[in-house]
Amino acid sequence: MITKQDKNAVRRKRHARVRAKLSGTSARPRLNVFRSNKHIYAQIIDDMNGVTLASASTIEKDLGLESTSNIEAAQKVGELVAKRAVEKGISAVVFDRGGYLYHGRIQALADAARENGLQF
Repeated sequence: MITKQDKNAVRRKRHARVRAKLSGTSARPRLNVFRSNKHIYAQIIDDMNGVTLASASTIEKDLGLESTSNIEAAQKVGELVAKRAVEKGISAVVFDRGGYLYHGRIQALADAARENGLQF
């Protein structure tokens, strides 16, 4: 008998496997990415203290995006989260792709964050 699992359940299992080995510290926080069909979100998290240090998403009105679900929007979010992190003195992070493939919007966000001062 073949059971059907939805894509998000499989992604959550993959993310849990990765998170078992990966965590953010005060010296090197975690850059977490969540991708929905309409938006993309990025947070820089210190897991030791349980604190979000910086965040950015396509929900923010000041980005002025025509579409919030494309590669251009992901690049803007990557730039914004990197700038906010650098302002707070964070330069090195651990990249947590959230169980998603490193492709498309996830890759665009990561590349934009690297170009704007984050190292991972």
